[in-house]
Amino acid sequence: MGYSPSPRPTFDGPALIPFERVTRHLWGEPASGEVADWIYVSSERIHQLVFGLLPGRMFRHSEAYRTVFGADVLYYVLQGTLMIANPETGEVHRVAPGEAAFFRRDTWHHALNHSEEPLRVLEFFAPPPSQGTSGSYARTRPFLTQSRYTQDQWLGRLPMERDAVHREATIRVIREGDLLWRLEGEVHPAPIGLLCSTEHLTVGKLRLLPGQQTDPQVHGGDEALYVVSGTLNIRLPEAQGPRWFELRPGDGFFVPQGIHHEYFNISGAPTELVFGVAPNYLGGKDQDAGASPNAPPR
Repeated sequence: MGYSPSPRPTFDGPALIPFERVTRHLWGEPASGEVADWIYVSSERIHQLVFGLLPGRMFRHSEAYRTVFGADVLYYVLQGTLMIANPETGEVHRVAPGEAAFFRRDTWHHALNHSEEPLRVLEFFAPPPSQGTSGSYARTRPFLTQSRYTQDQWLGRLPMERDAVHREATIRVIREGDLLWRLEGEVHPAPIGLLCSTEHLTVGKLRLLPGQQTDPQVHGGDEALYVVSGTLNIRLPEAQGPRWFELRPGDGFFVPQGIHHEYFNISGAPTELVFGVAPNYLGGKDQDAGASPNAPPR
């Protein structure tokens, strides 16, 4: 069975992406394992999807489907327990719901659902496949012929050398205490916790309490988001078409670079979302004028 590239849903402007209209795709083959994908957006700057594995199932790599890419990748676990491994180095990590795993280009990776429920993982990927960073890139890399899932070099050296284990890891697990927190906005300060921020990709989470909203914000890259819980409303104050949208858990939204937008929670329960921005978090069309990256539109 030959390699079949994933679909690349794109949008001409800001777009609500309800879960029921998300692009479905089955990645892989029997040799690599098969993974259910729900692909939300794949623009010229960012790729966002949710992938799923049944309990006990695993994806690896095969000649056709090689799991090594030319991009920064973040996996945020929504449901189940993810065991993620680098089969080249032997490292293995356990990632629970609400935690994330991050790795950079040229990192081989395999994943196992080590739970009794379906695994659901939100993925952000940049630079995206449209820039030649996925399947076509993987085929240029030397093929990994043997996989290992142990690091015997650390036997007899733990916990004394735990810091060295962390330093040498190619996959970083990001837990709640690892987030870099920011209060963004002057009128309505909103706490944003960053899971990663590189020259290619920034991923963060935002939790809005009932009645809370953000200031208008604008980014120097495309933004793709996913609603984890609660009800989220989005306003596009400068849009020519619809300006007000409502999202439920599982829904996504796409905001192109330079578009002002603001988030609202007008419900009676907290709302949580996870977003990715690529390539630049700060900036947007007001950056050259010296304005704050999250300033209201003039």
